[in-house]
Amino acid sequence: MPFAAITYDVEPGHEKELAEIFGNFQRVRGSSVTDARGRAAGTILATAVFLRDDTLVRVIEYTGDLDAVARHMAGQPGVREVERKLKPYLSRPRDTDTTEGFVATFRRSLLTTVAEISVRDREEPGQEAPRT
Repeated sequence: MPFAAITYDVEPGHEKELAEIFGNFQRVRGSSVTDARGRAAGTILATAVFLRDDTLVRVIEYTGDLDAVARHMAGQPGVREVERKLKPYLSRPRDTDTTEGFVATFRRSLLTTVAEISVRDREEPGQEAPRT
């Protein structure tokens, strides 16, 4: 299962407020992702948010097409609410008010995946997990 990580450039010193925003996050309506034609395009399995100083990172574990995942997230009320609440704390503005703006910002904020290793990647039961 792939992971995607997107960054937010935030003003330092607002850890409590930022934690509150994500702590009150409204879950997405469903984990199933569809494409523009309504066909199954993936699944959002999990998300996590990390913060240090002036960098906030959202990690998304998903299956399927990442662009479809981004479009799906753009339409979720909870995601839109988080993006709205984050605006005062951003050191670099994000154009996320429209689906197109959200997807473009998502792509620009995407970190390059260097490695992904999971015990779920094992080919045979009982095989030792890869070490990093």
